[in-house]
Amino acid sequence: MCLICERIAMLQRGENPYFVKELETGYVVIGDHQHFQGYTLFLCKEHVTELYQLDKTRRLKFLEEMSLVSEAVRRAFRAEKMNLELLGNGDAHLHWHLFPRQAGDLEGYGNGGKGPVWWYPMERMYDDSNRPSSALLETMKEKLSKELEKL
Repeated sequence: MCLICERIAMLQRGENPYFVKELETGYVVIGDHQHFQGYTLFLCKEHVTELYQLDKTRRLKFLEEMSLVSEAVRRAFRAEKMNLELLGNGDAHLHWHLFPRQAGDLEGYGNGGKGPVWWYPMERMYDDSNRPSSALLETMKEKLSKELEKL
């Protein structure tokens, strides 16, 4: 079973503390690490590795829902800009990374502090110090859930 399928199974059992909301085509979860405050993932319910593997109706719905999740993340975490990525090289299961961006969030990395999230050192981005506390995680989930309900 892939890592994302394992995470989905955990949330279906009520064991994934990062779970925010189930949508028609996927699950909204707060990211484990929060250097970029509000980092969220949208996990496809189906285990496919490529967007084109979803039938057209499902694919369009998945993209529509991702767009709504992106808007909710922007509102909940007051992002100046949203970065959206559909990669899958490490975890071969369709999922979106949604990064709310703020001025200066690269802390001196990149071109004048501007650039993609991947310019920030991975060892710092995924450091345990960037894991949200239980209280912060609950606050983040509540904010995002409220914005999702509005949409």
